[in-house]
Amino acid sequence: MKRTHLPLNGLRVLDAAARHLSFTRAADELAVTPAAVGQQIRALEDLLGVVLFRRTSKGLELTDEASAGLDAIREGFLRFEEGVQAMQAGQSSHVYTIACPRDFFAAWLSPRLASFRAHNPQMKFSLVGGDADIDFTEANLDLAVRWAEGPGDLEGIALGDALMVTVASPDAPADSPWIGWPGDPAPEGGEVGFSVGDAGTAISAVRAGLGKANVPLQLAESAIASGGIIALEAPRRARRGYWLVAPLPQWRQKKVKALVAELSASLTA
Repeated sequence: MKRTHLPLNGLRVLDAAARHLSFTRAADELAVTPAAVGQQIRALEDLLGVVLFRRTSKGLELTDEASAGLDAIREGFLRFEEGVQAMQAGQSSHVYTIACPRDFFAAWLSPRLASFRAHNPQMKFSLVGGDADIDFTEANLDLAVRWAEGPGDLEGIALGDALMVTVASPDAPADSPWIGWPGDPAPEGGEVGFSVGDAGTAISAVRAGLGKANVPLQLAESAIASGGIIALEAPRRARRGYWLVAPLPQWRQKKVKALVAELSASLTA
């Protein structure tokens, strides 16, 4: 059923003027001029085709037509307020739904979420796949981590420097074949001997001695530090990096701001 367009501003002015029976006091409440109140009432009368107020020797008086609709109008505004409060209540929800590549979650994000929850034990997390095309509304997402050149048309912060590094196992021969993955499917200057689904799996293949690979430094740091793999050269700048992103409405939510602040602080710790 098609809904009738409601003159909400005019109805709000009508409610205020009816409660005060004064355009001047209604104007004070609404922070407008009495003339603006009068204009809104006249426009509403023209739209509805009824007279809403009459002037008498005692002042303003509601007509029967205006009185007949006021209770329903006031109940409607109360329901609007309830609806707004219900929508805002989502900002205080204790559940985060985050889309994130699983290899980045394992290597970088999971310990930071654990640290955040240690200070906020009521928080819960739901992780979904990190498909770059995932729809925020359909997936009911709060945030997403994407390996990209920037935030695109979303709000976002870079989760560290965009750096790539070439890694191999400590005893790998110099002519080890390349391990390709979607972010680096055909490394230049060598034969791809093994193809995998993501950078995290590429690192596991490197550790197992299956070859060498170009991978994001953030994913390889812990394996390099433990000696499981080695860097064959210094890290180099890359076009893509990991970005934490969300549409502006989500980005402004209190719970999202809190997590963004925590993750931002970990970048400088």
